[in-house]
Amino acid sequence: MLEKQFNNWNSFLVNEYHKPYFKELLKILRIEYNRFICFPKKENIFSCLKHCSFQKLKVVIIGQDPYHKENQSDGLCFSVPNGVSFPPSLKNIFKEVNNCFSFKKNFINGSLIHWAEQGVLLLNSILTVRKNFPLSHKNIGWEFLTNQIIRTISDQKENIVFLLWGKYAQKKISLINSFHNHYVLKTSHPSPLSAHMGFLGSRHFKKTNIFLKKIGKKTISWS
Repeated sequence: MLEKQFNNWNSFLVNEYHKPYFKELLKILRIEYNRFICFPKKENIFSCLKHCSFQKLKVVIIGQDPYHKENQSDGLCFSVPNGVSFPPSLKNIFKEVNNCFSFKKNFINGSLIHWAEQGVLLLNSILTVRKNFPLSHKNIGWEFLTNQIIRTISDQKENIVFLLWGKYAQKKISLINSFHNHYVLKTSHPSPLSAHMGFLGSRHFKKTNIFLKKIGKKTISWS
């Protein structure tokens, strides 16, 4: 069931399925989802891959783990289902989008699926969480898989924009191949605790589009 959701990423990740860590990860997830309320829903665990094909991939945004409150997590980092109130980090993300462009969008819905479908991979390092317990699924195996996803992108693609927000995401720079002309942008996390330390005013969304236009790729409609 899980393999099918990797969609066209399969050919790059098929070797991971047979590794001991991945088999153990599946065992742990079965127990967690049977005993506790966990997010996102099982069918949405790999939504970030399902909505962003490897072929169309242009931009990677790295988060840490899913929202841990009811109805917030949809399987894409920072995104929430339509109709759900915006978490503070997402509010700041939308604020910075408006900072970057002349239009001023009144964001009504918090789903970022429309970003993913344009080639933005919204990848949490940890893909699941137990309700009300942030980082509860840390070190159960997800990091091995998501690090491999980043390595695969870095090694197999060129001219990918990596947006690394906050110290945790910035540690992933060691996985990014410096010889493939990737464009890495770093700043603080969009959380209210750190957004004013660089994220707000970073112009990452505008800089991303300038880079994409420069290399002849279609820009992202962030609105």
